[in-house]
Amino acid sequence: MGAHARPPVLIRHTQAVDPSLIDDVVLTGARVLDPAAPAGPAELRVAAGRVVSVREAAGPGPLDGLVITPAFVDAHVHATATGLLVDGLDLAGCPSPEALLDAVAVRAAARPGALIWGHGWQELGWSAVPGRAALDRAAAGSPVYLSRVDVHSALVSSVLVARAPAAVGAAGWSHGPLTADAHHHVRRAALAAVDPATRRAAQDAFLRGAAAAGIGVVHECAGPDISSVEDLRALVEQAGADPTAPRVVPYWGAAVTTADEARQLLATTGAHGLAGDLFVDGSLGSHTAALRSPYADAPGSRGHPYLEAEQIGAHVAACTLAGVQAGFHVIGDAAADALVQGLALAAAQTSPGAVRARAHRVEHLEMVDTRQQAVLADLGVVASVQPLFDAWWGGSDRMYVQRLGPERARGMNPFAALRTAGVTLALGSDSPVTPLGPWAAVRAAVDHHTAGSGVPLDVALAAHTTGGHRCAGDFAPLAGRLVAGAPASYAVWDMSGDPRCLQTVQDGRILYSDL
Repeated sequence: MGAHARPPVLIRHTQAVDPSLIDDVVLTGARVLDPAAPAGPAELRVAAGRVVSVREAAGPGPLDGLVITPAFVDAHVHATATGLLVDGLDLAGCPSPEALLDAVAVRAAARPGALIWGHGWQELGWSAVPGRAALDRAAAGSPVYLSRVDVHSALVSSVLVARAPAAVGAAGWSHGPLTADAHHHVRRAALAAVDPATRRAAQDAFLRGAAAAGIGVVHECAGPDISSVEDLRALVEQAGADPTAPRVVPYWGAAVTTADEARQLLATTGAHGLAGDLFVDGSLGSHTAALRSPYADAPGSRGHPYLEAEQIGAHVAACTLAGVQAGFHVIGDAAADALVQGLALAAAQTSPGAVRARAHRVEHLEMVDTRQQAVLADLGVVASVQPLFDAWWGGSDRMYVQRLGPERARGMNPFAALRTAGVTLALGSDSPVTPLGPWAAVRAAVDHHTAGSGVPLDVALAAHTTGGHRCAGDFAPLAGRLVAGAPASYAVWDMSGDPRCLQTVQDGRILYSDL
């Protein structure tokens, strides 16, 4: 904590019937960051798991330099894949293909024959990407799965390919990084090699890390091409059994064609909605995002579409009639075209009002024009976006420009335009693509590389709190707020340097505390 910051005054008594539930707490003198609460020193009073009052307090108070926010909502995560990096190969910033192969060789020597799970490499600036033969030599017989930073391609060893024979010859097959369907097959094989104890430890590490980052709710974006039903169920069960874990909103990304099929799939998976990583296309980094015009650095490619407009429309209509959220992963402009066409088909089959009432969602939405923004707003679609994508890959000399050229790159991630059009924004990390860290996302949304595309601080904060609840279909007026009557869901922050979470409370339960 900073030299002048002290912990909040806490007066706490817990209910005997539920020791984890806050019964009486007073936080005095911190700045409360909520549109309807004082922006200066304030007193926040909580009782029986709800906010009783937020009122101005005299003087700077004992918490000068500390703030209280609503607990953050990360609207797009992958819990197991994130947690596996605690004991896996974190390849973020890996400087060369030689360094990657050396890391694999060291791990293979330390754990002969065991699955080597890694993530985060980017080939930008490398002389080449390692081929499978080189990876096999380093792996010395171990199965290896190393996802690119965007998780839409991976380097894999021959031992792992042998466990996923359907990958051979599938779309995206190569002797270098696998993409598209070939990648999905080997990813399933890699996840199948993760035993239940390792998975449980990974999920626990993720949940504890999220709580320590001031996050009270996460949206797990699961699906047959990214994880498994067993993985999703295990996460929901683990979080539900632990009163100190963030609340998990589970999504399953698989397409349906009828309302009965939607209801059956929801019952089978336990999902909140059939949304999240239901791929309309892939990613720009792996050259699989679906584009209207070819890639600047791959003139023969326009990416890889997975769903056509008719399939999108059928899914949205089925979910609308079943009374649940639909949603899709959409990155390229051609994918956005298919999304908007599909939404129009669903609205014609049901009604615009019926589609609007379900608050369907779309993930990423990196390339979207003004006409499409208007359609999304009119049909009540919520945009789950990741500001750190711009922070990492935007600008004049980074990945967006390399893949798209300067003109198309300038239009990426138009947060301000989406908001002006009336589209509700929800912020997330897509962890492990970018790390858990809500303040980094808020600042990236504000400090957009393209002038005029960022949003004000209060808008970004709202998008990472109330917007996250709305993205899950919760439009209750007090969701994600710090006002009288709202659930006690808040985070206390030391802002004297880089933001540091001191306490996270969700629905009246302390998830994390360093007070």
